[in-house]
Amino acid sequence: MSDKAMSDKAMSDKAMSDKEMNALRAGRANGAGGGLRPIMLAIAGDSGTGKTTITAGLAEALGPERITSVGADDYHRYDREERKSLPFTPLNPECNYIDIMEQHLQNLALGKPILKPVYDHDTGKLGRPEYIEPREFVIVEGLLPLHTELARACFDVSVFLDPPEEIRIAWKLARDTKKRGYTEDEVRQDLKKREPESERFIRPQRAYADIVVRFAPIEERGQTADDPLSATLLLRPTIDHPELHTILGDDTNQAMHLKLIRDDDGKPVDAVHIHSHADPEVTSKVETAIWDELGVDSPLPESLGRLDSDSDTRDEPLALTQLLLLYHLIQARERLSGASSDSDG
Repeated sequence: MSDKAMSDKAMSDKAMSDKEMNALRAGRANGAGGGLRPIMLAIAGDSGTGKTTITAGLAEALGPERITSVGADDYHRYDREERKSLPFTPLNPECNYIDIMEQHLQNLALGKPILKPVYDHDTGKLGRPEYIEPREFVIVEGLLPLHTELARACFDVSVFLDPPEEIRIAWKLARDTKKRGYTEDEVRQDLKKREPESERFIRPQRAYADIVVRFAPIEERGQTADDPLSATLLLRPTIDHPELHTILGDDTNQAMHLKLIRDDDGKPVDAVHIHSHADPEVTSKVETAIWDELGVDSPLPESLGRLDSDSDTRDEPLALTQLLLLYHLIQARERLSGASSDSDG
């Protein structure tokens, strides 16, 4: 199928195959409106893994005029009250309009607006649909954005958040009891109910992510979950990554270092270790070096590393993790711009 034929097909509301979507996005720098198509980032993970926190920092760093954030969990079929009588949980694809999500991701990836459903996590109710226009960058975060081949084909960069289970449970307990009105017993019962579907549907998405992010204590240093958490990022060779070996050296090892390890499938993968115990001055040096490497004519965003929108508390491993994701987004945008210029010439 020619590029024009695929483009014509994309302009219709019929879903394409993942192969058609990959080929179309690889061959076209421009979106439906004639400008550059959006750069698409997926952030997948189980409930309580920090998806919203990471997304919020990136969104604030880029600015509301440049980024569109979409919650994949808005595609829930049922509200919280309806789910009480159902044999499955929101982690199950049957509990979500996956086909509509695929179609909307396809439209967003090609620069087309969508009428997105809305699920209110605070009340557990379904709201009125929301008109969404893609901007330069689109972040899609939720339980199942990488569940299908077509959904995965819509993204330039994909991330899976993979904290140790005891850390995730602690985060989910704190969030759901403080912000969503649950009791601790209700949260633990819900976790028990969700576990089989988490294993079946959520965790397998890890295998498809370009980057796997894990916040955890460094056990070799005697740290526990009560200590500030360090971060490990697995950078898989499915996309281009920054040349960190030109930035990192003996003087920055205390804050961040790069190591070749074996992934779960036994294949070698670059692992970036970001240490929570590092001197803030060393961490700042690494952040500045990475930002300077991008060549962006603006100061390093202050929103990176913020754990809560209502707090000024800064978490250095979170800040560096968000910075590396920001690096990928901006670099992908620059490559797309270059491809568009080449095709125009």
